[in-house]
Amino acid sequence: MQLFIARRRILTRLATPAAFYLPMSTPVPSRHLWHRKMVSRDPTEPHRAATPLELLYDLIFVVAIAQAASSLHHALAHGEGWHALQPFLQVFFGIWWAWMGFTWFASAYDTDDVPYRLKVLLQMFGLLLLAAGVPKAFQQQNWTYAIIGYSIMRLGLVAQWLRAARSDPVNARTAARYAAGIMVCQLIWISMLFMPPAWVPWVWWFAIPLELLMPVWAESSGNSQWHPHHISERYGLMTIIVIGESVLAATLAIQAALDATHLSPSLIAVCISAPIILFAMWWLYFLEPFVSDERTSWRAFAWGYGHFFVFASAAATGTGLAVSVDHAAHTTHLPQLSAHLALSIPVAAYLCSLMINHLRCVRGLRWGYLLAGACCIAASWLPLTPVWIAVILSILTAREVALDHRSSLHVS
Repeated sequence: MQLFIARRRILTRLATPAAFYLPMSTPVPSRHLWHRKMVSRDPTEPHRAATPLELLYDLIFVVAIAQAASSLHHALAHGEGWHALQPFLQVFFGIWWAWMGFTWFASAYDTDDVPYRLKVLLQMFGLLLLAAGVPKAFQQQNWTYAIIGYSIMRLGLVAQWLRAARSDPVNARTAARYAAGIMVCQLIWISMLFMPPAWVPWVWWFAIPLELLMPVWAESSGNSQWHPHHISERYGLMTIIVIGESVLAATLAIQAALDATHLSPSLIAVCISAPIILFAMWWLYFLEPFVSDERTSWRAFAWGYGHFFVFASAAATGTGLAVSVDHAAHTTHLPQLSAHLALSIPVAAYLCSLMINHLRCVRGLRWGYLLAGACCIAASWLPLTPVWIAVILSILTAREVALDHRSSLHVS
């Protein structure tokens, strides 16, 4: 219980520093706060940055991601293995997809008036309910609260799109398609509440592709006016938050291990390796510029959807570090190979997904990411696997920095 309380206290501070390092959008004058006409924002607007409301919304997502990562850690530590992967990916999809819907809508329409804020508040209620239902989904396969919370979030977004359809005639057709598409998808989610529990996990795999195809259909009638710089910043901020959650998970696991046992060489190795691994993951993500004026729909979809694997693998890396701490402290009965794979697989998945997302920014395929990922998997059969992974990521980061520097010299 004390560990859970400590986790929540740190979570409430996790997103706060971003408010000091990111430039805020110009505040809306108070006389316009009650109600403003919802029209598309200028996609070339200078100095467009995350708003305080968006940062607050991200903080709620920190709690939801922490619940998913904590449940995955609990399942892996008790030997459930790959059986825990499916509920983790399903829950994480719901969290990520809700964040996606809010982020892209806010990039195109952000009136920041009272009706807009109240609808965001409704979405926050849904997200908190989803987060509260995560443990039941993992432990009892009870998806009731998770589905209800997800539906509340999505219905709040429907209200936003309907308002945009009424207020913005130029893009009304696209907005109406979004509202209709989300409603159809929600009928499927809500119908799961009346299905036998054994059916629900499998219906997810039908509903998820439908959700992913819905924006493609909506945007086919005309692209929504999202802001490239704003979207890039929002994705970068979420990456920092997810990596920060991994830092928190590793820190609390190490704290619990230190309270329960004495320092061992393997535990010291994890303590040293964890910050190096997470720092290298951060460095590699921000090594390439993601701001782009390209508005090609398929490129935007590929980049935006591809970040699901970036976020999920970054969150799972924190779980893998926590499992490594458990194994080093002898508080789990997992075999050594299983404990090492719990860390190496998410790291390798992160590197591969990052390489794919970097394709839109760099010239050619960077095979170093694939080679480093394969080396991380191979290191699972070696003692002190976290140390080897930290070394591999350090070498990869140094190599990429050198290549980036050499490229910049050729350009200049």
